[in-house]
Amino acid sequence: QVQLVESGGGLVQAGGSLRLSCAASGHTFSSYAVGWFRQAPGKEREFVAGINWSGGSTYYADSMEGRFTISRDNAKNTVYLQMISLKPEDTAVYYCAANYRTPRNILIRPSSYDSWGQGTQVTVSS
Repeated sequence: QVQLVESGGGLVQAGGSLRLSCAASGHTFSSYAVGWFRQAPGKEREFVAGINWSGGSTYYADSMEGRFTISRDNAKNTVYLQMISLKPEDTAVYYCAANYRTPRNILIRPSSYDSWGQGTQVTVSS
């Protein structure tokens, strides 16, 4: 099981930008596909973006594509989520999660992931 820690969240005005980081322990991070999810109060956890084990394939939820960019640096054991043009409806706790069973693929259901970070709060003011 890989250990994940998110960071980079905070308070930002609408239209602003944030970069989230997901740091993983160990030297086998390249064996995991990684997804970003978010959960707002009273809502279900939803898929945001995913990246496969090599970083050669990415996938985004429709509402995020064009504003969010996921990337990974396996040498640093880190996955990033660059967010621009943030909207108040982007306010949520953002989580990263790792899937080791099908690392060549990107899956969008939370139940498909094996390890989760503690989350980082993103708040976008209007």
